Amino acid sequence: MHPHNLTKVPEFILEGVFDNPHFQGLYIAISLCVYLTAILSNSFVIIAIVHPLLHTPMYFFISNLAILDLVGISSVLPKMLENLILGKNTISFEGCVTQLYTFTFSGSTELILLTVMSYDRYLAICQPFHYVTMMSRGTCITLMAGVWGIGMVTSLINTLLVAQLDFCGPNSIQNFLCEIPLVLALSCSSTYLSEIMVYMADIILDMGNFLLVTLSYCCIIITVLKIQGSAGKWKAFSTCSSHLAIVGLFYSTIIYTYIEPTSAPFKKKNRTASIMYTLVTPTLNPLVYSLRNKVIKVAFWKIVPFHKTN
Repeated sequence: MHPHNLTKVPEFILEGVFDNPHFQGLYIAISLCVYLTAILSNSFVIIAIVHPLLHTPMYFFISNLAILDLVGISSVLPKMLENLILGKNTISFEGCVTQLYTFTFSGSTELILLTVMSYDRYLAICQPFHYVTMMSRGTCITLMAGVWGIGMVTSLINTLLVAQLDFCGPNSIQNFLCEIPLVLALSCSSTYLSEIMVYMADIILDMGNFLLVTLSYCCIIITVLKIQGSAGKWKAFSTCSSHLAIVGLFYSTIIYTYIEPTSAPFKKKNRTASIMYTLVTPTLNPLVYSLRNKVIKVAFWKIVPFHKTN
């Protein structure tokens, strides 16, 4: 056998989310409930968007957000549930690489999508008379094609760089999923290029999109403050309050996790942050964005085949 093949570990050991094995049944039930809630709530949104009443740019972007949330949580929770049910904590090398790509893709694509959504809110509030022409159907489709394309290419490059590294051991990942910084820390070959790409992605995707979102909301706030009357100000602000809440939750957890060097020890508080943006955020997004929206509820009940009208 070629010596190079001897350096490849066949699998990684995941530390998992929960520490006490005596409550394994409870952990399985909680994880299953979270996953089912995420699937049902995001599917609710996707189905509702089919109705012509919701064929607007805002709901088009929300439906894409729901798809990305399904992709992201499905890249993590099924494997976590499998390990909990079987009483193990391993993931194959190939499975880890696949999870890396899928999760990184959903996360990076969602970052860009949140920026596009903030731009949509900026146009709706700051340029209301030009909104229809500037956010035409063709423009929305082009924007989404660019969002998905950038996310796919960026994730593919980073994942391929990780896949070609050597891993000699140890093979214990201090988290419940495979993330690029943690996997790089286990490599016994040079990770210089991979780390450079990660830092570039952090600067361009994380910080770049964060600055664009901040700029959009600065313009929105200035415009809202110029509106006469508190009722008008509240109506304008309410159209973007949900988006602003999700942006704050999403960015705070990701930036908090990734600002540490890859060589830094993974602390328990970082695992909590990972739980937030891998499990909690995809579950809360449809609740914050859509399930409290009466328009989406009406549209959903109009298209489900088992709904009876009076």
